[in-house]
Amino acid sequence: MQVPLFPLRTVLYPEGPLPLRIFEPRYLDMVSDCLKNDRPFGVLLIRAGSETGPATTHGTGTLAKIIDWYQDSDGLLGITAIGQERFRLLDAERLKNNLHIGRVRILPEHRNVPLPEHLKALAKALESVLDDLGSLYEAVERRYDDAGWVACRFAEILPIAPEVKQACLELDDPLERLNAVHKLIEDLRDAEA
Repeated sequence: MQVPLFPLRTVLYPEGPLPLRIFEPRYLDMVSDCLKNDRPFGVLLIRAGSETGPATTHGTGTLAKIIDWYQDSDGLLGITAIGQERFRLLDAERLKNNLHIGRVRILPEHRNVPLPEHLKALAKALESVLDDLGSLYEAVERRYDDAGWVACRFAEILPIAPEVKQACLELDDPLERLNAVHKLIEDLRDAEA
């Protein structure tokens, strides 16, 4: 599968929201094409470089589907995308307009893995946090009984380094991801105490 690539300093998880402001011509063209053809783009965390210049990225990312677009008061295009499947970048090429197109392999996801009984309190805590975050999470389907879903939502909202978020994204097993996130939460609580 070939998709346009959008290197960012953020990690997108499956089913997670991604608000973006688009101003570079290459990404304006990409958004137009994605909307017109109802196709996703790939989000990859930048390893080195910048969002507006040359960049190298991590090899695992997430497909993003645009669900809303609008023009901001400053005239810039704003979009909201939702994460879909994780992928592995196989190779990429740069087009004349500097947009990168990548050949990707979709990674398998384990859907609806039951949340372990001893971690049910995490789901309750997440529910109150997402309610407080407002409109960004309105379009996100809620699945508080799914270990993978709970792990992804916590990983995207925790105040942790992008590289740690990337490491969580790269974990294939939802229970392993949930346990890693649980440890991160415990570490953050200990640091605050």
